[in-house]
Amino acid sequence: MQQVVKDLIADRVRSFFNDRTRGERPVERRGDGLFGPGSVAWKVHGDVTTMMVGGVAALLMQMLHPSVLAGVWDHSNFRYDMHGRLRRTARFVALSTYGSWSEAEEAIARVKGVHQRVTGSLPDGEPYRANDPELLTWVHATEAYCFLEAWKRFVQPTMSPAQQDRYFLEMRKVALRLGADDVPASRREILDYLQSMRRQLDVSERTREIIKLLLFPPLQSVAFMPLQRMMSQAAVDLLPRWASFQCGNSGLPRPWPDRKRHSRFPANP
Repeated sequence: MQQVVKDLIADRVRSFFNDRTRGERPVERRGDGLFGPGSVAWKVHGDVTTMMVGGVAALLMQMLHPSVLAGVWDHSNFRYDMHGRLRRTARFVALSTYGSWSEAEEAIARVKGVHQRVTGSLPDGEPYRANDPELLTWVHATEAYCFLEAWKRFVQPTMSPAQQDRYFLEMRKVALRLGADDVPASRREILDYLQSMRRQLDVSERTREIIKLLLFPPLQSVAFMPLQRMMSQAAVDLLPRWASFQCGNSGLPRPWPDRKRHSRFPANP
């Protein structure tokens, strides 16, 4: 019976990351891609649970930027097909991390093609475009930060500063190929960059709706409700305190009250 349960969970994970209706199959690890077996990215991105938690945390942060929010609101079916959107993002990360050089470049080209069509105006009339290098940097920085925070929090809390810096330097390759500019290349640079962006962030009714959808998505099975709640709480707990505070009126669950007591999992700045 235990093996049957494990097989069911494994099948659910595979179906989440690969759209079988499109003939998608799990990405094979290739040593001839942007990274390789010795890279930090291969290690960090290899844990499905931490990547899912980190991905949700990254989306929470990204939605604080009015232009990123507008692009999702105006051009994405995220509100109606959240799992599909998350699946496509997860597959892009897998292809750019583990795929061959050609697979990674093709995945990046597809994303750039989508970004080219995502343009519009904010409610106040200010124009936005998804291929804006500054927006691409914001999306990249929040993803890299949250992916690594999840890895450190739940898998390797003793990860050395040198390894952390190496991860951000490696991930910079993907961001630059997507068109980002002035991409942070170390943990210190990432933290400084996130702090510098705070004045551009905001919370609106749209933000609150997306955040609630991220944290409390419709479930296909009641059996997965405790797991979903746990993952949502873990994602919130990864946020920098200022981001959690800024989203405080958006229905976010409060961070775990005992986070300061666990020296293995230090609170985020």
